[in-house]
Amino acid sequence: MPNPDDLVFFALNGSDHLGDAICARLGQLRAPHEERDFGDGEHKARPLQQIGGCDVYVLHSLHGQPGTSTNDKLVRLLFFIATLKDAGAKNVTAICPYLAYSRKDRRTKPHDPVSSRYVAQLFVSVGLDRIVTVDVHNVSAFENAFRGCRTIHAVTAPLLADHIEKRSDQTSFTVMAPDAGGAKRAEVVRQALQQRFQHPVTKAIIDKHRSEGAISGSLFAGDVAGRTVVIVDDIVSSGGTMLRAIKACREAGAARILASATHGIFTAQSSLIGSEGPDELIVSDTVPLPAKLQDNPNLTVLSVAGLLADIVARLHEGGDVGALLAYS
Repeated sequence: MPNPDDLVFFALNGSDHLGDAICARLGQLRAPHEERDFGDGEHKARPLQQIGGCDVYVLHSLHGQPGTSTNDKLVRLLFFIATLKDAGAKNVTAICPYLAYSRKDRRTKPHDPVSSRYVAQLFVSVGLDRIVTVDVHNVSAFENAFRGCRTIHAVTAPLLADHIEKRSDQTSFTVMAPDAGGAKRAEVVRQALQQRFQHPVTKAIIDKHRSEGAISGSLFAGDVAGRTVVIVDDIVSSGGTMLRAIKACREAGAARILASATHGIFTAQSSLIGSEGPDELIVSDTVPLPAKLQDNPNLTVLSVAGLLADIVARLHEGGDVGALLAYS
């Protein structure tokens, strides 16, 4: 039985692999829980140990997958958080490496929903104390939506920069944002690379407009000729946005192209894995890779387990979490 103020770490079904990796870094076992599905589609989850007075963490990445939709995962997490609060947890922190509905953070048409804010209100309504996520689509919208709940936004820029430094003997880099909305995200990576190589790293951007699923825009700014280009995005789904940027860079004379997206959703068979794709495609393990991509030699997966474990440890101990985060 845990003592009050103990750290207790749960990972809901579908996020257990990353949960085990985080617990290994923390030096503790993942807490046991039960999940049951009923014939009418309803679901129940409950902790299988006493958690009264404990500092509790729940990992669940909110990506859809066969048999379990994004909405299923969201509701299951919300109900489990409420169950933990009812059971007397001192604090409950949700760790959602991929936070669903973050892309719909503003109205782009009359009467549009602002889904990211509605999701935040749901989390706050069940008594969540803190939420941790990784490379959310719009940091400002994320931080402003969670009223009464502490937000911790982790970024993978240092992991990506470390990986590139170990794998490259070049210093001629350009970091590209595949749309204007990703400029700040790309800038964090650019600064991280420049710090490691101690050499100027330039920037580039390509214009993009999306309406009713169609992507347009042709403005390209930045010098990529003869350089290694690092394209930085938060999500890769169909790969259309990334492929536009890759094609533009090749036409502009890029020597090598690395494409990075934190969350590899891969909703369809993507041309990113093939002759039209980059020299290397880099994602993280916030979302498990589809089985068909796991052995692809051009695909690299960086683990966020160490980063999230460090954040959990500092939150539990009252340390400085900000020292682990990167800012633009």
